[in-house]
Order: sequence, then structure tokens, then C-alpha cells
Amino acid sequence: MASAESDVPVEMQDRGKWYGDAVDYWKNIPATVNGMLGGYGHISPTDIKDSKRFLKNFLDLSDKQDENKPAKIRRIEPSSTEDTSINPKIKPFIALDCGAGIGRVTKNLLLPLFNTVDMVEQNADFLEEAKVFLGDKKDQIGKFYPLGLQDFKPEPGRYSIIWCQWVLGHLTDDDFVDFFKQCQLGLMPGGLICVKENVTKDSIEMDAEDSSVTRSDKKLRELFSKSSLTVIKDEVQKNFPTELYGVKMYALRPNL
Repeated sequence: MASAESDVPVEMQDRGKWYGDAVDYWKNIPATVNGMLGGYGHISPTDIKDSKRFLKNFLDLSDKQDENKPAKIRRIEPSSTEDTSINPKIKPFIALDCGAGIGRVTKNLLLPLFNTVDMVEQNADFLEEAKVFLGDKKDQIGKFYPLGLQDFKPEPGRYSIIWCQWVLGHLTDDDFVDFFKQCQLGLMPGGLICVKENVTKDSIEMDAEDSSVTRSDKKLRELFSKSSLTVIKDEVQKNFPTELYGVKMYALRPNL
């Protein structure tokens, strides 16, 4: 189902049913990488590779001994006096994985780069499976939040990076804006929000099966602006199967 950019799909107008249907859908999805990626588990290495390259643009990794061995990372503490006025790179203290599922992004993208990762995921069973999937890396997990993003409020000033991937389509427009306003409060000084989402060319497309929408680049930017966020960098994901939606990555900084 497609609609004009100015329209809200009728299915989203009943908020309780909208989120309830999504919960019911994910209850029936296997807690595997293939399940998290809708049968396209084979794209995960390509996805992670481009995400890591994008994310490294913003991180100060000078204290890392070996980013592929996170247990070897020397622990460092954030400085509240850091001058963020000239957009310096961010120390990789704590990241938040939004819509974390079983921890595919946490394990392969965030844990190799950050000291600690928190996971927020509405399906508590997925978080339980994450504790197995992450193996010995689970010791780097700070907190597990079994919540939908529409109900989540991050701890103030905690995160260097908040990473949102393939989850924002489950939020209504109003909840999208409210969520990102909350996220800004959760950032440490100089922190960023990163978004990686499917995009349509010029319309909102509804998926009634999993209770989600796919928005256009234009619509996403409109919602970022309403959330008082500025896009400081964006990139198109490459080398995905042609039958899939286009995918874009955005780095967002709160407006000063």
C-alpha cells in the first residue's frame, strides 16, 4: 500500500493496534540472523562492512589496541569538558543498539568499536537469545531494555552513539519525533545518532504483515528536522540484492 507523503496510513491511526500487530508478528519470527533479516541473512557481512566504514568517520579509535578484540580495549572515561564546537571525533564509550533483535548489529558492528553496548528490543525472547548469540561478548553489554522504542527513554548523557537500523518504520510519525527528542537527551556531549533504513523513491509504502512503513529520503529528512536534528553525513548502502529497497545511512547531530 502506498500513499502520498502528506498522508498517514490509516493503519497507523489506531496506535494500540499498530504496535500490537507488530508485537504479534515478531513473536512468530525465529530468533536467528536470517529471521532478523527477513530471509536475507546472507547480506549481513555486506551490511556490517559498510556500516562500520560509515561509523568510523565519527569515532576516535586512537585508544584501541585491536578493534577486533574488544576485551583488549583499554578502558577510558568521558570528559565532560571536551570542546565539541568543532565536531571532533567521538570517543567510543557506550553505544545504544535500537531494535537490537538478537544482537546481530551489537555483536558485529558495535562491540568491536565500543567499550559497552546497551540493547533495546521490544521482544524479550530475542534479548534472551542475544545472551547466547553474543557468547563471551555479552560481558560488554551494559543494559538490556525489553521495550518498544515508543516507550523507551534513554538515560541522560549516557551514549556516544545511538544506532537505529531497520526499526524506525514501526514508529508512527509522532512517536518517531518524540523518540528522537528523547535520544538527544541520551547523548553525551558531542554524541551522534546514526540511522540506517530502507527508503522508497517518493512515497510511503505500508507493510500490513509486520505493521511497518517504509519512508522516502524526503520524508525521513522532514522527520529529522521536526526532531531538531541535522544530517551531517549520509551514504547509500551498496551491493545489496537489486530486489530489495534502497538503504541509506544518516549521521545526525542535535541542533545547537
